[in-house]
Amino acid sequence: MKVPSPPETAGRIFGDRLSDAVRYAELLAEVGVRRGLIGPREVPRLWERHLLNCAVLSEVVPEGVTVCDVGSGAGLPGIPLALVRSDLRISLLEPLLRRTSFLQEVVELLGLEDRVTVVRGRAEEVLSTFTPVHVVTARAVAPLDRLAGWGVPLLRPYGEMLALKGDTAEEELKGARGALAKLGAVRSSVLRVGGDVVDPPSTVVRVEVGESPGGVRFAAKRAKAARRGGRPGRTSR
Repeated sequence: MKVPSPPETAGRIFGDRLSDAVRYAELLAEVGVRRGLIGPREVPRLWERHLLNCAVLSEVVPEGVTVCDVGSGAGLPGIPLALVRSDLRISLLEPLLRRTSFLQEVVELLGLEDRVTVVRGRAEEVLSTFTPVHVVTARAVAPLDRLAGWGVPLLRPYGEMLALKGDTAEEELKGARGALAKLGAVRSSVLRVGGDVVDPPSTVVRVEVGESPGGVRFAAKRAKAARRGGRPGRTSR
C-alpha cells in the first residue's frame, strides 16, 4: 500500500534519520499489513497517528538510559524512539514469533543492531533473566493496572514506566493508583508531549518507582532467581 509523504514535522523530529523513518513506514505499510501487524486502514495515518505520536515520547525519556518496550508489536514506540535517540539502548519485548521476526528484520534493515535488541517472551517469563532497565515504555498493550504488573517489575530501582495512552488516561490512572502502590510506585502523573509536532499532543502516563520495583513479591522473586543463576543477563531468542 502507498505510504503518504512524511509531513514537515517528521523532518524536524527525525532529522538525519528521516530516510530510515520513511523506510520503516514503508515496511509497516507493506510487510506489516501483509502479516497482520497493522490494519490497512492505518496506512493513510501512519505518520501522525503512529510514527510521530510515538517519536515525541523522546521528550520525556532521560538521556543515555536503557529502555524496554513491552508488548512492542510492530515496534511502536520502540523503533521511532530508537531513530530519534541514538543515546538509548532499547529492548523490544514481544511474545509472538511473527512479530519478533518482523522486528528483527526492521532492526537489521535500519542498521540498529548495535543498540536495539529483540527479545521474544512475555514480561513475566523473562523476569529471572532480563537485566532491569531505567525506563519501560508501552503503547496500547493493556489497561494501566495490568500493564504495570508486567512492566514495573522489569525496572531498576527508581526507574519509570512511560505508557502512551488515550483520552481516558486520567481516569485510568485514578483507578489504578491502588495497584500501582502495591507495585512499588511512589509517584504517577499524566503528561502531554509533542504539542508542536502532533495534534492533539500525545498523552503519556508516567509511573515512577522507589527502591523495590514490583513490590515485595517481585523483590523476593528476583532474589530467588539471583541465588539460582547468578547475575541476570539479557535474553534474546
